[in-house]
Amino acid sequence: QVQLVESGGGLVQAGGSLRLSCAASGRTFSNYAMGWFRQAPGKEREFVAGITRSGGYTYYADSVKGRFTISRDNAKTTVYLQMNSLKPEDTAVYYCAAARTTGSGSPTTEADFGSWGQGTQVTVSS
Repeated sequence: QVQLVESGGGLVQAGGSLRLSCAASGRTFSNYAMGWFRQAPGKEREFVAGITRSGGYTYYADSVKGRFTISRDNAKTTVYLQMNSLKPEDTAVYYCAAARTTGSGSPTTEADFGSWGQGTQVTVSS
């Protein structure tokens, strides 16, 4: 498994920005697609963004497209989520995740991911 630790969450006003980081250790980071999910109170965890092993392809949920950017630095074994134009409905615990298997795919479902971080709280005030 890959061990993952998120950081960078916090409280921000609507329209503001935050950058989440997820530091990975364990198995070879560059072998795995990575993703960000979030879970708001009373709701199920949902996919936010994903990035392939090399970082050459990124993909997003419709709700964040154009506002969030996922990136990775394989040399630093870290994945990032830049969040701009934040809205109150973005309030959630954000989790990073590593794909369950190595490969060239672009996973989007929870079942596709085998390693998870502990989560970091993002709160957007109106």
